[in-house]
Amino acid sequence: MLHSAKGLNGCVTAPHLAAALAGRDVLAAGGTAIEAMVAAAATIAVTYPHMNGIGGDGFWLIHRPGEAPVAISAAGRAAGLATPAWYAERGHTETMPTRGPLAALTVPATISGWAKALDLVPDTRRLPLATLLRAAIGYTRDGIVVTGNQADTTRAKLDGLKDVPGFAEVFLPGGAPPRAGDVLRQPALARTLETLASDGLDAFYRGSIAAAHGAFLEAAGSPLRNADFQRFEAEIVEPLSVELSAGTLYNLPPPTQGVSALMILALFDRLKVAEADGFDHLHGLIEATKQAFILRNAGLGDPDRMNPPATAWLAPDRLDALAGRIDRRTALPWPHVAKPGDTIWMGAADREGTVVSFIQSVFWEFGSGLTCPQTGVTFQNRGAGFSLQPGPNELGPYRRPFHTLNPALAHLKDGRVMAYGTMGGEGQPQTQAAVFSRYALYGEGLQLAVTAPRWLLGRTWGEATTTLKLEDRFPPPLVEALRAAGHEVEIIAPFSDAAGHAGALVRHPSGVLEGASDPRADGGAVAY
Repeated sequence: MLHSAKGLNGCVTAPHLAAALAGRDVLAAGGTAIEAMVAAAATIAVTYPHMNGIGGDGFWLIHRPGEAPVAISAAGRAAGLATPAWYAERGHTETMPTRGPLAALTVPATISGWAKALDLVPDTRRLPLATLLRAAIGYTRDGIVVTGNQADTTRAKLDGLKDVPGFAEVFLPGGAPPRAGDVLRQPALARTLETLASDGLDAFYRGSIAAAHGAFLEAAGSPLRNADFQRFEAEIVEPLSVELSAGTLYNLPPPTQGVSALMILALFDRLKVAEADGFDHLHGLIEATKQAFILRNAGLGDPDRMNPPATAWLAPDRLDALAGRIDRRTALPWPHVAKPGDTIWMGAADREGTVVSFIQSVFWEFGSGLTCPQTGVTFQNRGAGFSLQPGPNELGPYRRPFHTLNPALAHLKDGRVMAYGTMGGEGQPQTQAAVFSRYALYGEGLQLAVTAPRWLLGRTWGEATTTLKLEDRFPPPLVEALRAAGHEVEIIAPFSDAAGHAGALVRHPSGVLEGASDPRADGGAVAY
């Protein structure tokens, strides 16, 4: 029997248990779900550094009782110097660099997103930043116990990272990848977090930390400058939404692929599949994914440059037409260009009814690898998602690149509020569809919906092929039926990182809070 965590006072789920516990401690101290999420975000940036960090981006969906959901887009913008011509002068005319200083070209935005979220908490009850960052600071000073996931990732990606400035000094203690169970300390990052706690989060953009980063990045050869940090601020935006038979789904607008996640479930809902986990369920979601990704790949980018806007993709008549293209028995030929990425998703809820869906990322494993020795911050390589060719995702000053990140939230018709999400690049919308459909459409238990075998169309998290990957726990007759329908099936490990590190949290109308965590990760769901 698979059990989820349940409680009345608070719940946090995260892919590293230390982050879930840090969030729970803030809730127990009287903090809100928003404050608990900041504590969890800071902690997981330290304890799961291969997946995320304060040198990356973040996105929020926040439900508060009686109010429309609020979305926060902390998507870093490109440097003022970042143009195709600037990169061509440095030998890059076809594709963006993926590691090193030239890959670090967008402002890390997640901390500005934390600040925007905390602005929603009344000053009269807000906990001090020192309280929210206490756990993270402790882990930087005392050390983290390196997980097997971090150790394996460091070894697998070593060739592309070991010579990037600053990386080895922090993440290769003694000159070699750490082993699972080793202790890793990050004293420079500790000083940075202590500065944020004492001087405020704005110090990252308009204070001493920003000045240090501006000087380091320029010296390293990145196009980012101190002025890029000073002009940056995260944005409160209107989330996208779509109506399903089970309720209303919300996700982030572009430059994230949130619209794809909504489209997949909206298209699948139109197929009226009766049962979970059979051929019709998997084939229907996979084919809906293809229709959504075809549109995404052609037109998604900086929302300032998209025409038509993403809201037009969710128009009922447009969705009806796309659903009509799905062959219920035969697979549409694939592949397409895949979107890699590494990320964490977390959820939090408090007894007053606030529910948070949050995601934070440095894009690839360890991002660009570029690590400032003075601050301990590793900079994301999210700018590698830009194109050097004309279009909505073309590189340009202050533009935002295509983002795989997309935290999800749902208002179900019976009054439940569900937050859910995952890491996994372009696997994120697919895993969201698996978890949501199993729980909300077919009534499976929350933990079962997260634990059950998953699939991935395309490549992500180190996978080189664009096949339909199935975890090795599906019934053989189902696998053969998918092959017979034309899917190019590849079997992967029973609990594979390629299938994402998912989580989900539900607030029931009774006030019960329920959380589930993915056994594929190192986390947990805690409730009290």
